Amino acid sequence: MKQGKIIIVSAPSGSGKSTIVGRLIEGGDLDMQFSISATNRPPRGAELDGKDYYFLSTEQFEEAIAADRFVEYEEVYPGRFYGTLRSEVERITAEGHNVILDIDVKGGVNVKRMYGDRALSLFIQPPGVDELRRRLEGRATDSAEAIEQRLAKAEYELGFAPLFDCVIINDILEPAVVRAHDAILSFISK
Repeated sequence: MKQGKIIIVSAPSGSGKSTIVGRLIEGGDLDMQFSISATNRPPRGAELDGKDYYFLSTEQFEEAIAADRFVEYEEVYPGRFYGTLRSEVERITAEGHNVILDIDVKGGVNVKRMYGDRALSLFIQPPGVDELRRRLEGRATDSAEAIEQRLAKAEYELGFAPLFDCVIINDILEPAVVRAHDAILSFISK
């Protein structure tokens, strides 16, 4: 059986990355399965363990780091960890499916370095920081302080865009989805 490929999608928070990933998976023609990330943060809203994230305690997360069970992990904010379990990537690609990783910018760079030509890295870029602020405020899921933290981090993360295989500016959602779809289709068809 042919082994699946790895699709990495990274972006500053609020750039539309998760929405684009959702649309690509819903399309159904790319044979992609979503890699569920692990985090030590509590669930938000109706998020479910094993569906939206693997919710781990800080102790469980640190044990997984020590056991080298992540292809990437990051302390995204002080004391707040996110990571991609190696077992998720290996399970999906061994079944012959492509795996799509919706991950932090630094994690995206690291996973691309780890998997090389087996991976395609896409950077979803907001049209600007002002638009990013509007989107984050529109979500109504974060405090004003958290939004300011996310914006400061976004400005830093934008500097990583040149390290990705493809940069997609998400100014209008549908054309951004089409550009991401076409880049992935070209990659998995090779």
